Order: sequence, then structure tokens, then C-alpha cells
Amino acid sequence: MRRIPGRAPLAYTTCAAALLFATSCGLLGDDARRGPALAAPAGVTAQAGSATSVHVMWSRPEGAAEVKGYTVYRGATKVKEVPGEQHMVDVVGLHPRSAYTFSVRAEDTDGTLGPLSPKVAVTTPAAVAEDRSAPARPGALRGRADGGRAASLSWGASKDDKGVVSYDIYQGASKIHSVGGGETRALITGLRPGTTYSFTVKARDAADNASPAGPALRLTTAQGSDEGPGTAPADFRATTRRAGGAYYIDLSWTPPHTGGTVPAYRIYLDGRQATTLVWGDAPPKGTARNSFYVGKKAGVRHRVRIRAQLPDGTWGAYSTERSVTTGS
Repeated sequence: MRRIPGRAPLAYTTCAAALLFATSCGLLGDDARRGPALAAPAGVTAQAGSATSVHVMWSRPEGAAEVKGYTVYRGATKVKEVPGEQHMVDVVGLHPRSAYTFSVRAEDTDGTLGPLSPKVAVTTPAAVAEDRSAPARPGALRGRADGGRAASLSWGASKDDKGVVSYDIYQGASKIHSVGGGETRALITGLRPGTTYSFTVKARDAADNASPAGPALRLTTAQGSDEGPGTAPADFRATTRRAGGAYYIDLSWTPPHTGGTVPAYRIYLDGRQATTLVWGDAPPKGTARNSFYVGKKAGVRHRVRIRAQLPDGTWGAYSTERSVTTGS
């Protein structure tokens, strides 16, 4: 646990099986990491694309040396090798209604392998016999640029006689993101400021039948590299309470809508990063909560804010900063 000069270490308690990871997760900043030059890829996600395929995404390791390539593992089995500029793959040939775990590791230009990322779990849906009918074209695609590096998209749900398993988002002819069939929104990150993009969406069913692309949407990101407000946690609240002769700060917030779960948050206390909060197998989709110890002295004023990890592993905009005073 990172110590803040002049204060006792923060003793955190978490809900919903949240776990606190330190430098071994590759999620803390460079000043807190004391590991190999090449860290584990961040923001690894796995989304079932059909009954026999899974879409795996990740981001470049933070503060790493130049990355030559990535290796994707299914359990302990190496299944894909891709060049360093690629951050997603479709793993095919899987079994329907089966549980899998996936992880990713990076390799630098000297051939040195970094550590494995944490494993992410996914279960493929059941197969549908004799399904040759593709889903209908998704409805109108709408969206807006969210600052200079992100875009928020939404579309009309597609219909399929057996059910839609996933939606694939394309930038031009390249697939850049995938969300579950129950989602009709996505946050696209890693864009360039002041650049015009064209996006389309396709639906897929369990038999891997893909719909025609829905109507294209063109939008231009803002100038400047700031994170858009849509990437920040909303409704952020902070209160203090006294328990067992000590004071605690209780936090609550609503995760930014990224089209999936938000795996991690950075918590900042009095202008400095205090720790990274990493959720377990079931990150909250509604209101999230966290509580931590700040000492035994009354009348101490603290400032606190948080930021979320986005689908590509980067960190979104800061929440509104809240001020609280112990014993008030």
C-alpha cells in the first residue's frame, strides 16, 4: 500500500468483493511501480462474439518500453500473436456454452517478455442449430465527440430470430470495439484530436451470422488532448463518519457508461493518487461505493476525487472534486 507523507497509511475497506492491487497489477503510475521495464498490458477485456468466438481487447502497458508484439493466452495455452500496434483479436474455434479465461503479455524490441496481465473470464453462449439467418441491420447510429480523444455512440437495437449476442463497432473497414448483445451504447477511446472519423455498427448472433452495417456516422473530435466529460464518473459524493474511535470517508458514484463494466478506479486524496481500486469478478453497473480510513483527528479537511479506467486501459476524466472535514 502506498504511503502518503505525513499521514498514516490508508486502510481501505471495499464492497462487492473489490480488491486492491499494487504494483504487480501494472495499474499504478510510474512513480509507484517498481517492476520490470515492460509491465502487463492494462484494461484486458473479453466479450463473447458468438457461440464459438471471443473478442479480446487490451491497451499498451503504461510507461513501458517500445512494444514489439503481444501474445494472447487462453488459460495457459498460447492462442494468438499480434504486432505491437494491434490491441484486439478474435479468438475462434471455441466450444459453445463454455467458460474460458484469457490473458495477454507484451514483448519488447529486445525480445524480453513482460508479465502476464490478470486473467479475465468469459462464457460463450449456447449454440443454435441450423441458424443461417443474420440479424437485422442495427438502427440509426448517433453519437458525439467526447473531448479530443473519445466518442460516445448509441444505436437502435437489432432484431434476430435467435437473439443478438454482440455488436461490433467499425471505424471505416476496421473493427475497433465489441459490446454484448444487451448493450446499445459504447465509448470509443484512443482517438486523435481534431480528426474526423466514420463509424458503423454490425450485429452478430450465436451462430456467428453478421448483419449488414447500420448507417454510418461521421464526427470530428475536439482540438486538444483533454478527456471528455463523458469519461468521468458521475454523481460523485463523499461524506465522513466516525466509527470505532476513527474517521472514515465514504464514497459513492455512478460509473461512466462505456458499453461494459469499468474494471478499476484511481482514488486521489488531497491532490495525490492514494491507490487504485480494482473490482473482482462483478464490478458494479449501478452505484459504486468505497470506504477508507483517514485517521482519528477531528477537524481535518480532505479533498477527494476519482477517475475510471476506460475500455482501452487509459484513464478517463476526473470526477468532480469533493471536500469533507472529519467530525463536521
